[in-house]
Parts: sequence; structure tokens; C-alpha cells
Amino acid sequence: MTVLTFNELLFGVSFFAGIIGALTGLGGGVILTPALVLLFGVNIHYAMGASLISVIATSSGTAVAYLKEGFTNMRIGMFLETGTVIGALIGALLISFFSKSALSLIFGVVLILSAYLTWRHKTIEQPSGNSHPWAVALKLEGTYPTSTGTKSYSVQRVPLAWGVMSFAGLISGLLGIGSGALKVLAMDHVMQLPYKVATTTSNFIIGITAAVSAGIYFANGYVDPIITFPVVIGVTLGAFTGTKILVRVRSTTLRTIFIVVIVILAIQMIYKGLAGSL
Repeated sequence: MTVLTFNELLFGVSFFAGIIGALTGLGGGVILTPALVLLFGVNIHYAMGASLISVIATSSGTAVAYLKEGFTNMRIGMFLETGTVIGALIGALLISFFSKSALSLIFGVVLILSAYLTWRHKTIEQPSGNSHPWAVALKLEGTYPTSTGTKSYSVQRVPLAWGVMSFAGLISGLLGIGSGALKVLAMDHVMQLPYKVATTTSNFIIGITAAVSAGIYFANGYVDPIITFPVVIGVTLGAFTGTKILVRVRSTTLRTIFIVVIVILAIQMIYKGLAGSL
């Protein structure tokens, strides 16, 4: 395989990962890292480094678009970032203590968890009661556009959501992914935000979380420009494409495709980790 062909294939896979990451709020890294390892034989540390940089690019590209459309809740995003940043820093510092096989196993388990949480997702009706006291004090409540006009929403169980986000940040820093499944879980199920508000705010948070870990990955030499360059371009263009079709795509169809792909990748990552073939 020539370098040009390798870069073209990397671009294609990254473009697909960017679309899925933008549509689901899970971040392209949840697909990109296992794809680089399984399809291209890239060292998992370098795959995670490329994924981490692409996550920053994806979040930067989608955050502006979602903010203009009125979905992203900036106040919730900035508040929850205080937890994810701490977790991401700890996770990135721990990476050098794990072998490639151990990271592969952990990644496979996280993929299974992502698929399970996506499968379990149900549209949660907004509670009729008042918001959590913290949400009121921090002014976290907001509005979002719908086909029938702008709707307001309340915010629940803020302290629990902060704890879940801290754990999501740790997983993000350790594996070089956005860990969007846990972030969406914290906002969708715990805070009981509308699903599109949860996914778009997750996209905003993911980039800041990744930026915290990026310096440590650079210091460890896990960012290879030859791999990272086509990946970042592909994921960024894919993310922009995803923002254009978010308002039209059927969530059930998207979740089904995502679950099938993730489960296949998870099985392969777990098998390689157990076999020690990385």
C-alpha cells in the first residue's frame, strides 16, 4: 500500500467517524481509534493520539454550528467541564502505566458500554417540576428550537451529573476519545435535558476535555503527524456534514447503525487485547 492510498483510506474512515460523532454527540474517537487499530494496524497509542486531536477539531467545527442553531447550552457545558477537565488530566497521566493489551481491553469494554447506553436510550419527557436548586442558582435552564417553536426545559440532579462527567473525563483522557456516551448519559438521563440539547452540548464539552489531555499525549510522543493530518481533515469535514443532517435524521435509524458498528469493533478490540496481538 502506497502512502497516498493509506492517506486516502484514512481520510474516508475519518470522514465517516466524524459524521457519526457529530450526529450522536459521542465523538468520532469511539469509532476512529478501533478502526485505526483494526483496519490499519496502527499502534493503539498513536491511534489514540490521532483520535484525541481529531476530537478537538470535531468539537470546534460543530460547536459553532450547534450554538447558532440554538441547541447548545453554554452554561451547562462550562459548568460540567470543571469535572471533565479534572478527570481528563488524571486519565492522561495514567496512560503510561497501561500496556497496549490492557488499553485494548478497556477500550472494548467502553465500546460495549457505549452501545448498551445507546440501545437503552428512551426519550425522556421533561419533568413538570422545578429545576434542581443548583441549576436555578447557576442559571442552567434554557430553551431550544423545535418544529412547533421554541421550548424551555428544566435541569435536574446537577451534582450527580457532575460526578458522571468527572468519570467520563477520566475515560476520555485515558483512551483518547470524547467519551460522549457517558457525557450524553449525564445530560440526557441524569439532568433530563432534551436529547438534542444533550448531544450538542456534549459535542461542545468533548473538545475542551480533549484539549486538556493533548499536551500529555504530545509529551509522550503519541501524536504522529503522518497519521493525524488526514484523520483531522476527514473528521472535521465529516463533523460539518453531520451538523447539516442532524435536524433531519431519524434517531432510531442512527442508533441502530451505530450499535451494530460499535459491537463489531468492541468484539475485535477485546479479542486482540486478550490474545495480546497488538
